[in-house]
Amino acid sequence: MMNGVLEVVLSPKDRLVVGSHWIYKIKYVVGDNMENSKDRLMEKGYVQKEGIDYEETFTPVSRYTSIRSIISLEA
Repeated sequence: MMNGVLEVVLSPKDRLVVGSHWIYKIKYVVGDNMENSKDRLMEKGYVQKEGIDYEETFTPVSRYTSIRSIISLEA
């Protein structure tokens, strides 16, 4: 909250609050020394219902052949 990246708001009474959980991943280098750790806050999207909690989802996906074609056109 000090960095201004999140804002606490009240939840609507007629809506289901989607829970969340933390995922921790630690990367090691040779000799079992910790190199760094990555933390993510993931929502439990499986409790949502289509048409009630959301209308549509979109995940941008690019194919390798598309990227290669664009690079070859630029060259």
